[in-house]
Amino acid sequence: MSASTESRGAQLVLNIYVGLFCLYLFLPLAVMSAAAFNAFDYPSVTQWHGFTLKWFVALAHDQRLLQGLYNSVMVALGVIAVSIPTGLAGALILTRLGERSGTLLYSVLVSPVLTPGIILGISSLIFWREFGVPGGLFVAVMAQSSFIASYAMLLFLARLQRQDRTLEEAALDLGAGHFLVFRRITLPFLAPTAFTAAVVAFLQSFENYNTTVFAVGGDWTLVTEIASRLRFGLSPVINVVGVIFVALTLLAATAYVVLKGKPAR
Repeated sequence: MSASTESRGAQLVLNIYVGLFCLYLFLPLAVMSAAAFNAFDYPSVTQWHGFTLKWFVALAHDQRLLQGLYNSVMVALGVIAVSIPTGLAGALILTRLGERSGTLLYSVLVSPVLTPGIILGISSLIFWREFGVPGGLFVAVMAQSSFIASYAMLLFLARLQRQDRTLEEAALDLGAGHFLVFRRITLPFLAPTAFTAAVVAFLQSFENYNTTVFAVGGDWTLVTEIASRLRFGLSPVINVVGVIFVALTLLAATAYVVLKGKPAR
């Protein structure tokens, strides 16, 4: 068998693999999206009862889902406000400590990532009840931040390990204070990572269920509301929510690619 024949065979196998992989990823999204336009009362594409937009209208009148969406966004913004400064503080401390002390503290600060979300939710609820704070959106923010801050810390830590510390030392030798050095040198260096950490924190918070369901108390988020409706059977309105988020994701990804591809002025 010639080398060209082997190369074509390998390319064919690779193309088949990539095709199956893409099918595995996008076929469920396509089915989910198609069901949102089906007039059938249950999410389905095999029982097609005609094209309709009534489920989009139904979503506009579903107050619990809309309130859950609002609560999810508010919780996610609160998690960003707590996790980014906390993660940054942890990363700065770790980079300034010695190797032995840093290793021990690193293990402690990363441990929430390895802790089951159920434990974090229940422990946060019990902790804040001791201070007279019942379960709700605030407790959900604190519970989620307890482990999302660790993700932010890891991102900041990876960035700080590539920082040239001589710039800070030179600024201090020239008379700049520590706050000025942080504001003019360290913070601009960390700005791209801060944006990435904020996006990660938002997404981690928005889709979180295990921790939120125990900490949110009598309130609800979009994820917990959808999960509670599973007991009674899903409505195509849930598919509409999925279609909207898929569309927003595609728009955001397209905008990012377009903006990144523009030449710098």
